[in-house]
Amino acid sequence: MKLFTLDEAQSLLPVVESLLNRAIDSKQAAEDIETELNMLSRRIYLSGGMHIDITKVAARRSEMEQFVQRARESVAEIDEIGVQVKDLDSGLLDFPCRMEDDVVLLCWKRGETAIEHWHTLEAGFQGRKPIDDRFRRRSASNGPNTRPN
Repeated sequence: MKLFTLDEAQSLLPVVESLLNRAIDSKQAAEDIETELNMLSRRIYLSGGMHIDITKVAARRSEMEQFVQRARESVAEIDEIGVQVKDLDSGLLDFPCRMEDDVVLLCWKRGETAIEHWHTLEAGFQGRKPIDDRFRRRSASNGPNTRPN
C-alpha cells in the first residue's frame, strides 16, 4: 500500500482531480445515453413498434460503452497512483497516510481546494476531522513513505 505525506497528497491533487473529473464526466455521458436508449425502448413498446434507425442506435450503444470504458480506465489510473476512489458520484478520494503508529486516510472531496480532513480506516467520511499539526510536522520532516502490500 502506498502511503502519502500530506505534501505528497496535496501535490497529486491536480492529477487525480483531472482523472476524477474525466471519470465523472464519462460516467454521466454514458448514463445520459442509457437514459436516451431506455426512453426509445419505452416509446417503441408503448406505440406497439416503430421504425428506428438501427445503425444510429448501435452507434449510440457503442458510444455509451466507450464512455463506460473511459470512466473505468480513469478510476484504474487513480487506483494505480495509490489513491482510493471512495465515491465516484460525489468525487470522494482517500489518500492512505501514516500518522504516528496508525494508517489513516487523508480525505478529499471534489470541489474542495485542498486536503483539509482525515479519518480513521473505520470511521469513514462521517468521521472526518480537520488536518492538524501532526500531519504538517510529518510532511515537513519526512520524504516519500512507501510500505509494501
